Amino acid sequence: MFKNDFLESLTKVHFTVPLIFWIPVIIYFIWKASAQGGMTAGAIALWFIFGLAFWTLAEYVLHRWVFHYEPTSKFGQRVHFIFHGVHHDFPKDRLRLVMPLSASIPMATIIYILFSFFFAEFTLAAFFAGFLLGYLIYDESHYAMHHANFKSGLFKRIKDHHMLHHYSDPEKGFGVSSSIWDVFFNSGFPKKKSAKSVKTEKLTQESVENS
Repeated sequence: MFKNDFLESLTKVHFTVPLIFWIPVIIYFIWKASAQGGMTAGAIALWFIFGLAFWTLAEYVLHRWVFHYEPTSKFGQRVHFIFHGVHHDFPKDRLRLVMPLSASIPMATIIYILFSFFFAEFTLAAFFAGFLLGYLIYDESHYAMHHANFKSGLFKRIKDHHMLHHYSDPEKGFGVSSSIWDVFFNSGFPKKKSAKSVKTEKLTQESVENS
């Protein structure tokens, strides 16, 4: 993406790097809420779960209205390509499936500052720990969606949902770790009809036509 080797290296990252960097940060925020803020384990758990759940909405909003926003200017289009367009052009690139620290650290800092206007310091620590865990689940799930072979179960359904986003309609299916907000905002994909339901509909239609 860049002619400069250093800048190019900032766009690539192994899928383990976010885990190595952000897990200690999550532990720090939990320690801060407990040791410095004196919050109870129950209070920390509640705010942590709230942050984790809130991430699913943030993930949807970022993916749909930030990463998929396509500016008209050449510079804007270049920025869009760097942040997300390259992933749609090369969805199997192993080194561009999780967010590099060069992007995730500034983004997390900005989001933390925005949250600080709405939460008290130690409450924010517990909330943001859950929010960051949600981000890690998203990042690692995204890698798995492209390179793991799920035969059945929840992860197969999530992978199928994301593959439809890539190969069927990129203007639908913005949830990666969860499709719940696609349901809420009506941006999901129609469910495939079972052979039985198709047969029933056909028999009903034939019955109506023959009556």
